[in-house]
Amino acid sequence: MIRARRLSALGAVVLGVVAMPSVALAQAPQDLSVQIDGVGTVSAPLQIVVLMTLLTFLPAVLVMMTSFTRIAIVFHFLRQALGTQEIPSNQMVVGLTLFLTAFIMAPTVSRINELAIQPVIAGQMDVTTAMERGAPPLREFMLRQTREADLALFAGLARIERPASPDELPMRVVIPAFAISELKTGFQMGFFLFVPFLLVDLVVSTVLLSVGMMQLPPMMISLPFKVLLFVMIDGWNLLVGSVVRSFL
Repeated sequence: MIRARRLSALGAVVLGVVAMPSVALAQAPQDLSVQIDGVGTVSAPLQIVVLMTLLTFLPAVLVMMTSFTRIAIVFHFLRQALGTQEIPSNQMVVGLTLFLTAFIMAPTVSRINELAIQPVIAGQMDVTTAMERGAPPLREFMLRQTREADLALFAGLARIERPASPDELPMRVVIPAFAISELKTGFQMGFFLFVPFLLVDLVVSTVLLSVGMMQLPPMMISLPFKVLLFVMIDGWNLLVGSVVRSFL
């Protein structure tokens, strides 16, 4: 019963931090707030149902509100630039992306845990208050990576007056702006990653044409050279280090 209570409280706080625009909270019916505040008093079966429902939103939270998107895009460009097809495999790429995401998001998650999750579990505050206290660390992380043009775009689409500071923007504006900013940054990094391997392909193709070996696929010759280049420059160390530093 205690374990179910803690899990349901944790799930409620995480979901509230994700989707708690102040407008939505202001328009929420009173009986809903009573149900949220009374998470610790509902029956265990109902808590489990609520918890399982909240867990369905976690993949969207992971992809749209963390560093996962940028890292996944960069790794995809790397595999395409090398031309190694399924090496490393999708499982390895996703696994490494998840661990790097956990590493990058650890300070933010620690602050949310300290400010919101632990007080709720200890019964020191209700879930609604925990949502309000847990949202700023996540908003701060996303705003550091979000371009002003993207924030202005969604603020205009939402017809929100220009706030005094970005911290006053609701999450329904910050989340999509952060998402498209991450997509742009990931594609920019992927482009610069692609260029040196493209040069190798061009050199190999030119050499093969000059010696008259037009029937030999250039990819077959360039692949070992690209892998050798990536290994000699310690590519994984440079790539992972650059991606992680881009969030600092």
